[in-house]
Amino acid sequence: MAKSPATEVAPGVFRIPTAPWDLVNSYAFVDDDGQVTLVDTGTKKAPKKIVAALSFIGSAPSQVTRIVMTHAHPDHAGGLARMVDETGAPVVAHEIDAPNLRSGKTPGRDLSTFGGRLLQRLPDGGFEPAEVAEEFVDGQVLDIAGGLEVIHTPGHSPGHVALLHRPSGVLITGDSIFNVRNLRWSPKSFCTNFQLTKQTATRLAEFDYRVAAFTHGPEISDQPREAIRTFLRRERVMTA
Repeated sequence: MAKSPATEVAPGVFRIPTAPWDLVNSYAFVDDDGQVTLVDTGTKKAPKKIVAALSFIGSAPSQVTRIVMTHAHPDHAGGLARMVDETGAPVVAHEIDAPNLRSGKTPGRDLSTFGGRLLQRLPDGGFEPAEVAEEFVDGQVLDIAGGLEVIHTPGHSPGHVALLHRPSGVLITGDSIFNVRNLRWSPKSFCTNFQLTKQTATRLAEFDYRVAAFTHGPEISDQPREAIRTFLRRERVMTA
């Protein structure tokens, strides 16, 4: 059976897998008036799948009015320039990662790890740059589908964010935590500061939500907050 181009994780909130086995996901929020906000744009090859997903949910690139980025890595921003061309939508990102999106340069790697030092020495493939029309900060509530709250969780990148959509109860974790063959951390070498990634992920246990939606892996809708808290306790970054 062919895999669906999009999965509705809550009313008006769709997960768009842009790589096999849900390894990389973008998201679409659909307003009552039909306007669509995209969260992340996948790799360079992802836009074709995103456009197909928009058609599947009864929408089109012309209805995308904003693109929100969780962070400036090629597997999330590789398709950004193409999606900006397809939609004409402005890009919104955290003020710290915004310069990387404009330059197309990946933030620095964690030099305390062998893999990070190796990747830092290799030529950075980066991604095609795109203009960022608006910068946001921690705690800001974006005027998207009834309100999308910014939760700054640096470490994976300096301006990495999770996003909480309070009307639907969906938390997009970004790369703070993966859900690939169970909950796990991002590979250390992909982070700017792996230890900080672990520390700031504890913020995800502080909020209430009904669905934990991952940018790597499928969503958790059965007691998602407790699943994340259990993971954080197991990893000894949270005790309570």
